[in-house]
Amino acid sequence: MPLPAQADRVREFRRLHESGCFVIPNPWDLGSARLLEGLGFRALATTSSGFAWSRGVADNHVRLEDALGYFRAIAEGTGLPVNGDFEGGFAVEPEDVATNVALAAATGVAGLSIEDSTGDPARPLFDFEPAVQRVRAARRAIDESGTGVLLTGRTEGFIAGRPDLAETIRRLTAYAEAGADCLFAPGIRTFEEIGAVVRAVAPRPVNVLAGADFTTVARLADLGVRRISVGGALARAAWSGFLAAAREIAEHGTFSGLAGAVSFAEINGTFAGRAG
Repeated sequence: MPLPAQADRVREFRRLHESGCFVIPNPWDLGSARLLEGLGFRALATTSSGFAWSRGVADNHVRLEDALGYFRAIAEGTGLPVNGDFEGGFAVEPEDVATNVALAAATGVAGLSIEDSTGDPARPLFDFEPAVQRVRAARRAIDESGTGVLLTGRTEGFIAGRPDLAETIRRLTAYAEAGADCLFAPGIRTFEEIGAVVRAVAPRPVNVLAGADFTTVARLADLGVRRISVGGALARAAWSGFLAAAREIAEHGTFSGLAGAVSFAEINGTFAGRAG
């Protein structure tokens, strides 16, 4: 059965953002993506950290071509809309962000996010005006691509050592005006912060990161949140089981950590009949 075309998945992705609240979990490879698809999720999002760890490198240390290949693999290997975590666009200058966003839009994804973190601890966020210009450049590249890909504008202050709610709202509002369809401030966790962001950018949809057990889907839906992602948390959960079992073997020579593992038959059966 042929997979839906990119245009169909873009339309579905945009429809999901129009009302209600949905969870968009983050697979780190095609296998985890297909497992999540099988659980009934309606869309997926890539995770820069989960993918980086699967490649044996730290977050924000993958190459552009590898990130594009990851997007393509998930988009072509499942039937769901996929949002690509495009980090900072793998560029600094707006025109270079635009060039790379055009490449990402051509991978088959239904959405892309652009963030404003620099990776420099001394200056963790791009200055306000350049950050807005980068979002505007991404918007222009998507419009010129004709794909209709949904653009998410991310401000990283709360996870980059600059937890300033007023500045976060200032940036998200500006990103919306620059063409972002959805807004995202990873790291905001209190209901007061989340509610303030939702109200500030309304009617644009807001994504909230649920990387720990601090809320529920129902509670976030009540606050008006449209989209919930988990970032690298599912990858960390998988690594936790792996490391606990491996450390037991290495340190004690015992294998009890393997006893609770999902069976070979269940995992293998999930992938039976799927093409690579």
